[in-house]
Amino acid sequence: MQPTCSSSTNALTSIMDLPDDCLVFIFQCLDSSSDRESFGLTCHRCLRIQNLSRQSLHFQCSFSQLDISSLSHSNNHVNISTYHLHRLLTRFQHLHSLSLSGCTELPDSSLDHLVNYGSKLHTLILECCFCITNRGLSVVATGCPSLQVISLYRCQISDFGLESLANSCSILKDVNLSYCYFITDHGLRALSQGCRQLQAVKISHCKGVTGIGFKGCSSTLAYVEAESCKLKSEGISGIVSGGGIEYLNISGLILSNGGNGLATIGSGFAFSLKILNLRLCRTVGDESIVAIAEGCPLLEEWNLALCHGVRIVGWSSIGMNCHKLEKLHVNRCRSLCDGGLLALQNGCKQLSVLYMNGCSRITSTAIELFKCYRSDVTIKEEEKMCIGAYVGI
Repeated sequence: MQPTCSSSTNALTSIMDLPDDCLVFIFQCLDSSSDRESFGLTCHRCLRIQNLSRQSLHFQCSFSQLDISSLSHSNNHVNISTYHLHRLLTRFQHLHSLSLSGCTELPDSSLDHLVNYGSKLHTLILECCFCITNRGLSVVATGCPSLQVISLYRCQISDFGLESLANSCSILKDVNLSYCYFITDHGLRALSQGCRQLQAVKISHCKGVTGIGFKGCSSTLAYVEAESCKLKSEGISGIVSGGGIEYLNISGLILSNGGNGLATIGSGFAFSLKILNLRLCRTVGDESIVAIAEGCPLLEEWNLALCHGVRIVGWSSIGMNCHKLEKLHVNRCRSLCDGGLLALQNGCKQLSVLYMNGCSRITSTAIELFKCYRSDVTIKEEEKMCIGAYVGI
């Protein structure tokens, strides 16, 4: 007599008999966005799995590069309301990244829901959220303790909001404060002292910042953008005081004590500096250039476009000391003459690209000789305002 099969053996099974964690694993193995959307359309349970697995949310009004002029036209951006954001945060409760950039009318109250749903958030982009103030930033600080990256570009915040953020989000690594006009050194001090894992800070066009707030910053701080800021010599010293700076953009700087105040960059704390943008620092002089060339031996790219105060002593020092320099920008440097070009020709053995145009004191003969003796160097006439590469915000 043959044994009979039990009912459990004959029962049909389907993928829906799998536990949630298995379905989550299957969902995460789907590569294309269309496959992931199709997964969520299968049934209510799969939709719930899809919602719980979603880690990033970027609205259609989010931009990687914001065009401020376009934000004034209603047909160019979506008006995300508090209601919309609440519904979406309720649906996607495990977000790691949220971008609301370009939501120009988003009020502080819309961020209240992050208190309940922001605990896992590590990236928050609020670029051009013009209505976000200290109140909204304080809510972010309370609800997002795991935050590592935040962009507050053009938000209406001050030192008070920045202090709240620094006190609650101690593992912040990347902060964009560009065009935050109410920020001062007091807020920067709170940030640099409270967030000891800080790696990158952007403070471009923050007119109330002198840089002193960076004094005593962590050695992890490697990237600083401070374009068109009114920095003091002591402030520049503060920026490099951590000893880990690798990228520094202080283009458009005018120092109250003259161009030689930049000599502090070469005082020893910026030994690891690889990329330096001094474009439009018209008053920077030879003393500063010599100090930087001697004190920053790892420099790979240096923008000195429109630095009219650099003369033969400065160019000679660059040629003698910048042994790792690969790219040099000298566009429209009025004081660069044949002798300065010769110094660069005889030195800078790793130089591969020289950005040069509009240097009226250089003769065509000197340029031809440079090309002859340095065939390994490409001369480009284009002028670049941004140099280096950075993958952060």
